[in-house]
Amino acid sequence: MSGSTPARQEPELLIERLKAFDENDDLNTLCEATDAAIIDGGGFGWVNPPGRRALETYFRGVMLVPERELFVARLNGDIVGSAILVRPPRNNEAQAFAASLMHSYIAPYARGHGLARLLTEAVEERARELGYHILNLDVRETQAVAIQMYESHGYVRWGEHPEYALVRGKPVTGYFFYKRLRPPKTGGGH
Repeated sequence: MSGSTPARQEPELLIERLKAFDENDDLNTLCEATDAAIIDGGGFGWVNPPGRRALETYFRGVMLVPERELFVARLNGDIVGSAILVRPPRNNEAQAFAASLMHSYIAPYARGHGLARLLTEAVEERARELGYHILNLDVRETQAVAIQMYESHGYVRWGEHPEYALVRGKPVTGYFFYKRLRPPKTGGGH
C-alpha cells in the first residue's frame, strides 16, 4: 500500500481514584507532572517546585488522611495530573453537606485532551456517591483556562479575595466557586 498513511492512534485517557501507589513509576510520574504544573503557574499552592522528597512526602500523606481521596489523570498509562477530593472533618456538622475539590491540575505537556474536564467529572461523581450536595473550589485569577472550564461546567463564582496568594512578591486575586451536585436536603446529615 504505497502512499497510505498509518491510522492515527487516539491517546488512551484514564481517570482513577488512587488507593495506593503501586510498584511502578506512579509516584515518580505524579511528581514530574506536579513539578511541570507548578513551573507553569498551575496554582498547586507552591510557586516553585519544592523538590522530589517534599512532593513524595506530600502525596504519601494525602493517601493517609481519611478525609482525602487522590484522583489521577493518565495519558497513555502515565500519570499527568491529579485532583484531591476533600471531605469536611467529622466534627463539622454544619458543613457536612459540602466537599472541596483541591489541587486539580494537568501537566502542560498533557493538556488539550479533555483530561481536566474528565478529572473534574470524576471528583464530582465521587462526591455525589458520598452524598455531598455542594462541591467547592478556589483558583488564582491567573488560571484563566481553569476558570473558563469550571464556569462552563456549571460552577458559580461567589467571591474573590484580592490577596489570595503572593507570587514572586505580588498579590494575586483568588476566585471562589461552588457547584450544586444535588438538590438541597432539609434536616441532618450530608
